[in-house]
Amino acid sequence: MEKVIFHDSLVLRVWDRLKKDVRICVSLLIIVPLGFSTKFYAGYGQDWVRNSLGGVFYEIFWCLVIYCLFRRLKIGLIVAIVLAGTCGLEFLQLWHPPFLETLRGHFIGRTVLGTSFSWSDFLYYLIGSGIGWYWLKKLSRSGKRSMLEIRIEK
Repeated sequence: MEKVIFHDSLVLRVWDRLKKDVRICVSLLIIVPLGFSTKFYAGYGQDWVRNSLGGVFYEIFWCLVIYCLFRRLKIGLIVAIVLAGTCGLEFLQLWHPPFLETLRGHFIGRTVLGTSFSWSDFLYYLIGSGIGWYWLKKLSRSGKRSMLEIRIEK
């Protein structure tokens, strides 16, 4: 048996990118239903789940989306952008012009823009950003290796 080793080849880079893309898609397939399920949860603590816990999944979702679109950005910068954006959207909930109220009149508009300001939401954004940072660190490290070995039988 002969061993062939590819160092930093195009095949290896494409394979690693494909594996990372699959991991991001699987991550989104987990986070999106979890996030939406918080909006429809009926049970113990439903006000907290609907109005606060969803913010954690919201942050993780946007961290994954930005990471997927802009792979070259540093993870810390991605998380900072997402956190700043969601905090900005939280403050935007204090403003109620007609065009924003029209957008908030639909489920997606309410979900993305929110409807009412709450200082406590910032805690859940921080928690979600922390989990998002950890998640992205794990995703970015997965698939890293210096060589690919293929065994060829003669």
